[in-house]
Amino acid sequence: MSREKAQKAQVFEGALAIVVNAALFAVKFWAGIITGSVALMADAWHTLSDSLSSLFIVIAAKLAAKKPDKKHPFGHGRWELIASLLIAFFLGVIGYEFLTNSINRFQNRESVVYGTMAIIVTVVSILIKEGLAQCAFYLGRKHNNPVIAADGWHHRTDSLSSIIVLIGIIITKFADGLWWMDSVLGILCALAIFYAAYKIMMEAISKILGEEPKQDFIDELNSEAKKLYDIDLMLHHLHLHDYVAHKELTLHMRLGRDTTIKNGHDIATGVENMILKKYGIDATIHIEPL
Repeated sequence: MSREKAQKAQVFEGALAIVVNAALFAVKFWAGIITGSVALMADAWHTLSDSLSSLFIVIAAKLAAKKPDKKHPFGHGRWELIASLLIAFFLGVIGYEFLTNSINRFQNRESVVYGTMAIIVTVVSILIKEGLAQCAFYLGRKHNNPVIAADGWHHRTDSLSSIIVLIGIIITKFADGLWWMDSVLGILCALAIFYAAYKIMMEAISKILGEEPKQDFIDELNSEAKKLYDIDLMLHHLHLHDYVAHKELTLHMRLGRDTTIKNGHDIATGVENMILKKYGIDATIHIEPL
């Protein structure tokens, strides 16, 4: 799957999310004004934040598409990881705002009376947002794009927060004296937003810092290398550097002490070419004596 197709998918998902979320925000905000519900208002602003984060995604896709240059020899793909961090930060700010508002309403014992319109708006929002989340997760997996997946989590948390609101609305329909329900729902929505921000942030940071490949990949790599030369090269000390547009792998391998420099170089080059062809990863190998 080409990088160009992955970036086109990112722009498509971002543009679709901007349009859908803007429309949903207007409807949910209107419902929140009518009912005076802080939970519905929080849910509406969470939806609007999806539009803004999707705008980050579209911009990041354009920046990441730039070719490598003298100052940035590894390309500009990490703009997508920066976009993920911006999304996480934005989510954190929104979560804090609704957490404090909900706590204040709880302290002031403010209550809300929900109507049928609130239920309809919330159900529609859940279905649409989960649909957007599934679309983003699918495109993220298909194109191995962490930014699209991050936007999917943003959609998913909006769907979950709407489910929480819906449960609260239904409960208040059948029980009296639950003046605190709207405030508690607002707090739960804020916590869902914080969780999404944390998950997105940690995934992006992990890729920026560099990751050790999974053991399954290391074992498979050793097996493929052994097929080339019928010897155990004992590949180890692997470090994967993800530049989004491409990946760099550094590793060590062991050869017999009598191996000449030329033979060692040829073996290392053969393994590097195999890794590039099979996994699409540029490898650099350091040779150690047995």
